[in-house]
Amino acid sequence: MSFPLYAPAEEHDMLRETVRALADEKIAPQAAAADENEEFPWEVYKALVAADFHAVHIPEQYGGAGADALATVIVIEEVARACASSSLIPAVNKLGTVPLLLSASEEVKSRYLPAVASGEAMFSYALSEPEAGSDAASMKTRAVRDGDDYVLNGTKMWITNAGVSEFYTVMAVTDPSAGARGISAFVVEKSDEGVSFGPKEKKLGIKGSPTRQVILEDVRVPAWRMIGAPGTGFKTALATLDHTRVTIAAQALGIAQGALDYAIGYVKERRQFGRPIADFQGLQFMIADMAMKLEAARQLTYHAAAKSERAMNGEPQKDLTFLSSAAKCAASDAAMEIATDAVQLLGGYGYTRDFPVERMMRDAKITQIYEGTNQIQRLVMARQLLK
Repeated sequence: MSFPLYAPAEEHDMLRETVRALADEKIAPQAAAADENEEFPWEVYKALVAADFHAVHIPEQYGGAGADALATVIVIEEVARACASSSLIPAVNKLGTVPLLLSASEEVKSRYLPAVASGEAMFSYALSEPEAGSDAASMKTRAVRDGDDYVLNGTKMWITNAGVSEFYTVMAVTDPSAGARGISAFVVEKSDEGVSFGPKEKKLGIKGSPTRQVILEDVRVPAWRMIGAPGTGFKTALATLDHTRVTIAAQALGIAQGALDYAIGYVKERRQFGRPIADFQGLQFMIADMAMKLEAARQLTYHAAAKSERAMNGEPQKDLTFLSSAAKCAASDAAMEIATDAVQLLGGYGYTRDFPVERMMRDAKITQIYEGTNQIQRLVMARQLLK
């Protein structure tokens, strides 16, 4: 009997080769400059759009590539292997649009998704606030009904690609008496009157991706731009994260793979005591542990991606919340350890900006923090196990 291997399909392997070739040619050479100059890599964006890798998850009916969740993971992983900042282009486009795919009216989907699919516009996600990070339900941003519109006021914090994205999924309180059930989701456009952005945050890593406040001052949004029914915004936000935590796991895998690949190349070339340092067992054990942690995280992430794909296609997956949290947590913890070990393997060179592993180490850190800190992921996993 034929046994379907527990592995990606041939198309997924071919996709990986294609994205890796693009990343090596067009993305890796720009990565150090994007980090050094703290500038959004527009040339990389153009290259991703030309290859249709900037938002692969958008369904074909809206002009997208219609890639499954595993294919999306592979694209993000391979871009992140070259440049973590650039991998936030496909990752954040997915984060911003999954609320629409899960909950929006056909009118909203057909109005906004084609522009993302074509590369005309990017889509960011605005949930966190200065006083509402892990406790997102305590948000203060308000949306008050006024005739056929809602008027939004508030400040969103830590918004990835803020200012470069045209569209934003914004969570706001429509019924202050209802707690988490009083939160609704809206599409806000950069060009809406009253939308402005704070200064770029000065960050440890992912410097090629701007992180800014999104400031809403009497922003008038037509009621048809609400995503789903009133009061369902927080539910949509949590359901979105079940899918997009998998993309952060993918980003972490890519950073870790890039660091491991560079370290392996280095230890084979670097000579001490008359032979390559790769001959020394102490370093061999480090390399083996790095690769083992990475492969374990990858298998967990791909398994979570398969569950995410089924859930998006309407098959409920009761363990998706656990698996997406586990994948994000395991992959980001692994990435931080692997990138730190890569710096160690390069010795003094690893600590300089002449080599990419110090950037990878700085970039890896954020994967343990955003889209739910790893402490919150452990809380989520425990709740799933104990409920």
